[in-house]
Amino acid sequence: MSKGLFVVGTGTDIGKTYIAGLIVKKLRESGASCGYYKAAMSGNKRRANGSLIPGDALFVRDVSGIHQPLEEMCPYIYERAVSPHLASRIEGNPVQLDVVLEGFHRACKNYEYVTLEGSGGILCPICFDEKEIWLPDVIRACRVPCLLVADAGLGTINDVGLTAFYMKEHGIPLKGIIFNHYRPGDVMQEDNRRMCEYVTGAKVAACVKDGDTELDISAEFLKSLYE
Repeated sequence: MSKGLFVVGTGTDIGKTYIAGLIVKKLRESGASCGYYKAAMSGNKRRANGSLIPGDALFVRDVSGIHQPLEEMCPYIYERAVSPHLASRIEGNPVQLDVVLEGFHRACKNYEYVTLEGSGGILCPICFDEKEIWLPDVIRACRVPCLLVADAGLGTINDVGLTAFYMKEHGIPLKGIIFNHYRPGDVMQEDNRRMCEYVTGAKVAACVKDGDTELDISAEFLKSLYE
């Protein structure tokens, strides 16, 4: 039976895709059958033939070494580097939740572990004009727990605390936190780790330094986060 884990962030450009790539890589290297899925991607480049390249999916595939077809990794791809709801307002093709779920369930049939990634932060609007869909709607529809990616530096206590509070209020389970841009021995970042665990009740599962190519946790522990 397939298991899933949703990678969310405290905001945009926090490193969700980078961390997702390392997660999938760790799973693949353990011998697990694993795939990646993202409902909507914005800010993508075009091929010579004009078609859009799902950049985040391509990055995760290249970093992890999986062979999942790109067209199965994301149903909605936009060129504008804005929230999906605005990108679709400009470019057309608004997100439909049933289409997202169809692709997710297909991935679940093909892979034992499916790592999902959100767009922006937890309060990201996925669709708004045609039908109101927010990122938490996607997470709850997929019925999977979350892993929160946060910057290890200044301001993260507030960002992590507010994100975790919102998730709890909306019934979204938080399995753990991953610190990105971590500097070992930094007094402030070590305190951030302790304080974030205190305010959320969730453990910091891993700390990732700039340039890391491996996730410093065991594959067994990582698998235990999936449901």
